[in-house]
Amino acid sequence: MNSANGHSTVLPKTADIVILGAGVMGASIAFHLAKRKVGRIVVIDKDHVARGGSGRSSALVRMHYSFAPEVEMALISLRMFQNWQEVVGQPGDFRKTGFVRIVHPNETARLKLNVEMQRQLGANVDLIDRHQLQELEPDWNVDEVELAAYEADSGYGDGAGVAGDFLGAAREMGVGYFSRTQATAFGVEAGSVRTVVTDQGTISAPIVISAMGPWTRPLFQQIGCDLPIECEYHQVAILRNAPEMKGGGCACIDSVTATYFRSDAHDKFLVGDFYGKRPVDPDNFPQRASDDSLEEIIERACRRVPKLEGAEVMRGVTGVYDMTPDSRPLLGQIPEIRGLYVCAGFSGMGFKISPAIGLVMSELVLEGKSRSVDITAFRPSRFAENQPIKAEYEYVDD
Repeated sequence: MNSANGHSTVLPKTADIVILGAGVMGASIAFHLAKRKVGRIVVIDKDHVARGGSGRSSALVRMHYSFAPEVEMALISLRMFQNWQEVVGQPGDFRKTGFVRIVHPNETARLKLNVEMQRQLGANVDLIDRHQLQELEPDWNVDEVELAAYEADSGYGDGAGVAGDFLGAAREMGVGYFSRTQATAFGVEAGSVRTVVTDQGTISAPIVISAMGPWTRPLFQQIGCDLPIECEYHQVAILRNAPEMKGGGCACIDSVTATYFRSDAHDKFLVGDFYGKRPVDPDNFPQRASDDSLEEIIERACRRVPKLEGAEVMRGVTGVYDMTPDSRPLLGQIPEIRGLYVCAGFSGMGFKISPAIGLVMSELVLEGKSRSVDITAFRPSRFAENQPIKAEYEYVDD
């Protein structure tokens, strides 16, 4: 039996479904499958819930994407975040702050077309001009902004909280959870997955769903399946607001400064970078952000929010993105291996769609296709087929 901390003594010999990884994705998938009463589900994680990327996520919640299926998943997820108590039975930690997307001045036409697409799908998003943006955010320098996209309902959440809540609700529905249990190999026979070998024993199951983020590739390489996921190192600065700064403002993704930022509670500010360093070992990367790097990121963000110059750097957060060649996730069954599914490669934007990912993956596994959103474009074989995802009106830094 699992003890209270989730670490069990004995891994069962069999299950109907095994999920690898207890971050926001694995936990969301477990929750959605458990709701459908599909038999014995077991989640294993080499560490503890949300100890990978989920607990380090900047956790922005936004609807702004240039690819329609991502918008659809963000909308489904937003509704879950907004109704968290009804969904998982916990109060949740979604904070509605509003969200602004600023693009390069020469991409304003694309911004308009993407906003139109998002609105058609049901997103609450408006185009606002420089004056409206200045009114919304008096601390920002918006001189060069012609138009920006503004989402009143968006904001940010908490990655560790979401993973923990999904997993907690799943366990209440009977899901088994085994922490400190590392998957080391898949057992494949006659074109079907049969077992997962772990450092705590072997478990047999006809369906295995891997949601292991940066740890995905080496495990799949052992069965001759090379998934194009590269690990990228990222750093984020947490600042204490300067005395005269307005707290609790909008979250923002800003192409001009190549930074994203958001308030953190009412007295702090988080700033992150678009670009990271590759390759990096997800088990051995700097746990402390370098002062020089943070200074450089903050300096760029200061061009947008000049008052940050007077803000005190409290700490840095470091983490690893699991990047794919088109910066979009791999979702689906592995070709040639029945019952083996992958859910990885979120390229730094997984948190905000994680509630929907559990839903679409549960539909795919149980019904052969996802009904809520068509996720065919995300199939793991798309690179081998030379069909990477290319949105119609992508931005240069998408």
